[in-house]
Amino acid sequence: MSIFAVEYVYDAESADLRDQHRPAHREWLAALVEDGRVLASGPFSDGAGALLIFTAEDEEELNNLLKQDPLAVGGGISGLKTTEWKPVTGAFAHLAA
Repeated sequence: MSIFAVEYVYDAESADLRDQHRPAHREWLAALVEDGRVLASGPFSDGAGALLIFTAEDEEELNNLLKQDPLAVGGGISGLKTTEWKPVTGAFAHLAA
């Protein structure tokens, strides 16, 4: 299992759209936290996007999962960057060993 940092980028004009889909997005995330697939998530304080930390077998599996996010399905994400991450210290380091 790999760990991935996922950065969502929000378009300033999509605030209403994000507000509309946020409850379903957070329910989706909560279910993934329960499954151990999401380790952490939250918006950037400037409102320009969010950072999410996922576990997945590989990037293909991660991308298939991200396509199911109600925020993505609803068009609230204008950009996306995924990066495999190997933490060496801190709360998630034991997962990357």
